[in-house]
Formats: sequence, C-alpha cells, structure tokens
Amino acid sequence: MYKRIRDLREDMDLNQTQVARMLNMSQTGYSKYETGENDIPTTVLIRLAAFYGVSVDYLLDQTDERRRYPESNK
Repeated sequence: MYKRIRDLREDMDLNQTQVARMLNMSQTGYSKYETGENDIPTTVLIRLAAFYGVSVDYLLDQTDERRRYPESNK
C-alpha cells in the first residue's frame, strides 16, 4: 500500500508537501504514511483514492485495477 501511494504521487509529479497540503496535514505526517511508519486512517485512504481517481482496493494492494468504479459488464 505504501509504495502505491508514493508511486501515484510521483506519477502526478507531486511532492509530499503538496499532497499533505491537500490532506490538511504536515509533510512529516504524510511522509510517515508513505514509509509505513504510521497506518493510514480510513478517512485519509478515501480522500487519497478520490484525489488519485483510484479505488481504495487499489491503494490497499487488493487489486491491480486502478479504476475507482469499474464499468458494468453489460
């Protein structure tokens, strides 16, 4: 999970300070999420998923499907 949030941030050419600001927290606090030093609260996971346009399952490394809401199989 921690690698995924770092990779998503880097893919968008953002630094930790920018993401931390979006989350209304310190860069140091956010950095601890990326390193796995602190667990990521559910509310933060939801905000990160919405920000990056991916599913929480993707952030939690439960799927490789990035899309937040998969298309129906109609």
